[in-house]
Amino acid sequence: MNKITGFLKEVYIELTKVTWLNRTDVVRSTIAVSFVVILIAIYVSLVDLGLNTILKAILGGR
Repeated sequence: MNKITGFLKEVYIELTKVTWLNRTDVVRSTIAVSFVVILIAIYVSLVDLGLNTILKAILGGR
């Protein structure tokens, strides 16, 4: 039990040293990540559609 208490105290001390982002930085980062994810999803979808069309043409798809 003593080890657990010591560990939790050390965790708390380390968390007080962390520099947390402010709200505007978090919102901006979230928007940027969402935008990149959407762009990659569109790109992958277009590549999939193109490859699917090519394969259907080659294999005589239904």
